[in-house]
Amino acid sequence: MLAAKGLQTVADLLYYAPFRYEDRSNVKQIAQLAPGEKAAVLARVASAKLSGFRRKHLGLFEVVFEDEGTGKLLARWFHGERYADSLLPDTRVALFGKIELDKTSGHRLMVQPEVEILSGGDDADETLHSGRIVAVYEAAGKISTRVFRSLLDRILKEVDLPPDPLPPSVFARVQLPPLGLALLETHCPAPGTDMRLLNEFRTPAQTRLIFDEFFWLECGLALKKSKARLAAGISFAVSERVREQIKQMLPFKPTAAQRRVVQEIVDDMKRPHPMNRLLQGDVGSGKTIVAAQAAVLAIENSYQVALLAPTEILAAQHFAYFRRLLEKLGYVVGFLVGSASPHQKLQMKKLVTEGLVHVVVGTHAIIQEDVTFAKLGLAIIDEQHRFGVSQRLDLMKKGSQPDVLVMSATPIPRTLALTLYGDLDISVIDEMPPGRKPIITKHVNDAKVEGVYSFVAQQIAAGRQAYVVYPIVEESETTADIKAAEKMYLHLSEKVFPQTRVGLLHGRLSAGIKEKIMQDFQTGELKILVATTVIEVGVDVPNASVMVIEQAERFGLAQIHQLRGRVGRGAEQSYCVLVTSKLGDVARERIRTLKESNDGFYIAEMDMRLRGPGEFFGTRQSGIPGLRLANIVRDTEILEQARTEALRLIEEKPGDELRAAVTYIQDNWQRRYGLVLVG
Repeated sequence: MLAAKGLQTVADLLYYAPFRYEDRSNVKQIAQLAPGEKAAVLARVASAKLSGFRRKHLGLFEVVFEDEGTGKLLARWFHGERYADSLLPDTRVALFGKIELDKTSGHRLMVQPEVEILSGGDDADETLHSGRIVAVYEAAGKISTRVFRSLLDRILKEVDLPPDPLPPSVFARVQLPPLGLALLETHCPAPGTDMRLLNEFRTPAQTRLIFDEFFWLECGLALKKSKARLAAGISFAVSERVREQIKQMLPFKPTAAQRRVVQEIVDDMKRPHPMNRLLQGDVGSGKTIVAAQAAVLAIENSYQVALLAPTEILAAQHFAYFRRLLEKLGYVVGFLVGSASPHQKLQMKKLVTEGLVHVVVGTHAIIQEDVTFAKLGLAIIDEQHRFGVSQRLDLMKKGSQPDVLVMSATPIPRTLALTLYGDLDISVIDEMPPGRKPIITKHVNDAKVEGVYSFVAQQIAAGRQAYVVYPIVEESETTADIKAAEKMYLHLSEKVFPQTRVGLLHGRLSAGIKEKIMQDFQTGELKILVATTVIEVGVDVPNASVMVIEQAERFGLAQIHQLRGRVGRGAEQSYCVLVTSKLGDVARERIRTLKESNDGFYIAEMDMRLRGPGEFFGTRQSGIPGLRLANIVRDTEILEQARTEALRLIEEKPGDELRAAVTYIQDNWQRRYGLVLVG
């Protein structure tokens, strides 16, 4: 049970922080309790009664408590079945809650109080769990908050804490408590500690532990980055021919942001060490044209380029785009995906091995063991968050220290990017191409969806196209999800738009059918595309001007922003219509944010604040480190300070301090942060 929470050592337990605190210092006898106050009471169960429908878990559990003859206290729990087996007559407990008066009996009453069973008559044990500010821990299976409290109390009293590992120069600058004191006051707050600061995780003791988590993570990432920078890599030369080829290739004048980012990438590629760079840019900001320029530099230096995409639709889109740009320059662009026939795959692998393909675009098929490159110099990975760290490494192994360019159209808040991709240098395209009109976003209740369909009909009549998107609950589309989309496709094509060609696209269709549907939509044969979120990335149809998102409350903010980015790619005004049923507070806040802003980075920041960093990429995101007390959203300032101190330590290289830090990370933190592999 403890291992499941990553608690394998005494040190792990010491860093297992409480998630909140209760002030139980106000311990009173029952006769002293006044209605309206919060208080702790030590008492004995006199009688207990469970009523209601136990089978349906609707039981009302009522207990009468007594203390040393001073009075009776009623306690009431709704859905209280879980207490019925433990609160037996004569059981001694500590209760904590708000006092009311029971109108029927006139006795004092606590509704839904916190309760802890006391072990028979041990005064020291009782004062650990009441009569003070107590820490409340998340239970681990049958190991309760009370057991954690006792365990940590014993460790703090009986175990010699290791010396403070924070480098002395850092400790002197940050002016936070020593580690031993910080651990003690986090688990056992001193009397009189400000409860507001405690529960906001703002006391000096908590700040020290939060700082430590970020500091060692940032040290590990910085060491990993500095190690990568020392590795021997490819030094690409920028010749006059490279410049001419890029000039011929560019279909439009680059924005200032694109030029800046290209320069950062070129500077990296010229160095004799491997490039590891994250290229971030909002939907439609021009990341692909930047990647194409990096590809030209690699090809002109006699190297091959691999572009890895998460889905076949996106891979096909990139293949078509790169072929359009590069074949006129005399370069060969290949395509390798899992759904290709065995003959096609064999042929493409042979061409790649012999070096007859300059750029190979594909999906996971590229990183299969039997794919060998003649001379891979640049690996481009699109939508990095859809791949694990190991897949990035698998692609890198296809060459001898190739340069790596990771692209993401999912804007990642800066604080999260620093933590997730701290081993990468980050470039941001923060400017949209000229002439793009901001997408107008509207919110409509599903009872008024007919008005939305009328608007779509008007747009179709004006020569435009539209998407209608339905949610999927899981990343892999379930039969129910597809049936919902199929049902709406039939409804729209037969009842709502009988004179209009409507297509249906979802993840369970074969690659050939998907490609044909997308082709028909791109050429304008299909006017309306009903789809699941399979179109979230990579579908580029400039004539599409309306995105209708049904049941929009079921999507995350960043995901809706991605979907919205499928329109607004042409010169015409585009619209996104969010159709929802009844909204909760969080969903309403999401909708408000989307109506107010088209800025992907602002939206991503809000999404992370509303859902928390752990949910930002969905539960399958493997790169988020296991932070225990630190919170990327809440503790941004501490993260920035920790990052500054980590970089200062590593860049100034004060011999003994840095050596000690590396040893400490290797011994203590690598197990927790799988992404921090320090050599």
